Amino acid sequence: MKIAVLPGDGIGKEIIAETLKVLGRLGLKFEFEEAPVGGAGYEASGHPLPQKTLALAKQADAILFGSVGDPKYDNLESSRRPEQAILGLRKELALFANLRPAQDYEELADASSLRPEVVAGLDILIVRELTGDIYFGEPKGIRQHATGGREGFDTMRYTEAEIRRIARVAFEAARKRGKKVCSVDKANVLETSRLWREIVTQESKQFGDIELSHMYVDNCAMQLVRNPKQFDVIVTGNLFGDILSDEASMLTGSIGMLPSASLDANNKGLYEPIHGSAPDIAGKGVANPLATILSAALMLRHSLNQGAAAQRLERAVKQTLRDGYRTADIYTAGTRKVSTAEMAKAVAERL
Repeated sequence: MKIAVLPGDGIGKEIIAETLKVLGRLGLKFEFEEAPVGGAGYEASGHPLPQKTLALAKQADAILFGSVGDPKYDNLESSRRPEQAILGLRKELALFANLRPAQDYEELADASSLRPEVVAGLDILIVRELTGDIYFGEPKGIRQHATGGREGFDTMRYTEAEIRRIARVAFEAARKRGKKVCSVDKANVLETSRLWREIVTQESKQFGDIELSHMYVDNCAMQLVRNPKQFDVIVTGNLFGDILSDEASMLTGSIGMLPSASLDANNKGLYEPIHGSAPDIAGKGVANPLATILSAALMLRHSLNQGAAAQRLERAVKQTLRDGYRTADIYTAGTRKVSTAEMAKAVAERL
């Protein structure tokens, strides 16, 4: 199983290094090959997604990704900024379906910003479309406006085919869960969302066993805080999914706990924690590696056909939390505060 390892910037190097140590305890045969990406890619070749890195990603069975970004690159032209690496990988590898599970760990109930009874038993899957919407729509840019000054513009657009394929991913995922899909849009304002709602509704007729509901994105943002357990699978576009999945991360206690999978039509995927590069804590050994370790579990399940190993890894994480190990972001009184390396070591020992 060939894995392209792309640590990236900031804490990406630390959390990836510790995750590889944990994977090494599974007793499986992996071939890991590392390459620079993001700011590290720019430093290596003048581009955030070097051609050799892209070639490796295309050849590999799966991609394990850390994080990209650093304030020192903020003044680069947009095509050279670190964040373009992840957008480029999504586009070049046709990674259109982003799966972001948000699960409550009873051991972290006190770490959530909501009352324990609101989040107890929470289990949401956000299915986010990744290769369309305002992030990729054309035209976009900054130009001189006729009335003076400049204007910035981006284009939100979706094709019928793009909507149908992400809707199918959501419905198929729901069949393995609670059989409910909530499609999130802004159909009261946006033409793009009106088409989205129409196509998702049409596609739902192929999945008669799944209950479909619709919700405006502003209401969904409120409901995630008010009553998050009403949701099973949420399917939405690129922009809305980006925002809602970060909000959902705080229901679990920390953004450092949430993994993600970005899949193509054949389940080849890129796996990454949803948190950023956190340059302010990089190199201090305090970052939470669990989102990356859980992303590796998703990799085992979806791209490498190693479901039993994925379950072992997830159980090891849960047992580590049950035994009281906490990095700084999820620490509460009475638990044991540990470093990045110590947390990963504890998971490896429980494997």
